[in-house]
Amino acid sequence: MSTPAAFEPPGTSPLTAAVSPVKFPDARYASAGAYFAEYAKEMARASETIDPAAMERAGNVLIEAYARGSRMFSCGNGGSASIANHMQCDHLKGIRTGTDLAPQVLSLSTNVEVLTAIANDIGYHDVFAYQLQSQARPGDVLIAVSSSGRSRNIVDALTWARDHGLHTLAITGFDGGAARTAAEVAIHVDCMNYGIVEDLHQAIMHALAQYVRQSRLDADTISETVF
Repeated sequence: MSTPAAFEPPGTSPLTAAVSPVKFPDARYASAGAYFAEYAKEMARASETIDPAAMERAGNVLIEAYARGSRMFSCGNGGSASIANHMQCDHLKGIRTGTDLAPQVLSLSTNVEVLTAIANDIGYHDVFAYQLQSQARPGDVLIAVSSSGRSRNIVDALTWARDHGLHTLAITGFDGGAARTAAEVAIHVDCMNYGIVEDLHQAIMHALAQYVRQSRLDADTISETVF
């Protein structure tokens, strides 16, 4: 988990409901068991804020991209980087297993040598967009994972990708920040707790991978397949 540098001033975006955010925790808890019980309740509440239509759109973008042989790039900072890296496993190996798809998936958060060279010589804001400029082509997909949606390197990558013919998906939390409005599809978790946001972002990543995989299996195979 990391706290990103602010990219935009706080405020309500056009996509943010005009209600007070739920604060968790808002008090001390006497035991870890009691804390976990409330954590689980807040996770359940936050999961209900994820728009099924956005999930459907994201799933369709991925199925179409993988079917035509386009690449999918993922990126994120801190805890979100681990989700971006995990995406390379579940969307490359997981989706391919038992299907007719062979996804090409690259995490822009995984190569420390590339990341530090770009950050040191150019600037941390460019660590993802710079890689895309060398490797991405129109029709490819970028999935950017960001709890706040405000990190400049995330917003810059989404903006560059959108302007150069890539499909863009943002997975966000808190109020979604600029990433939520920059992306073609935004899957948003309305929650102010980093841990819960990241837990649900991981679940979204898994659900998309499993959905794409099962879409290429027949009913009998699905009933016998471990996901």
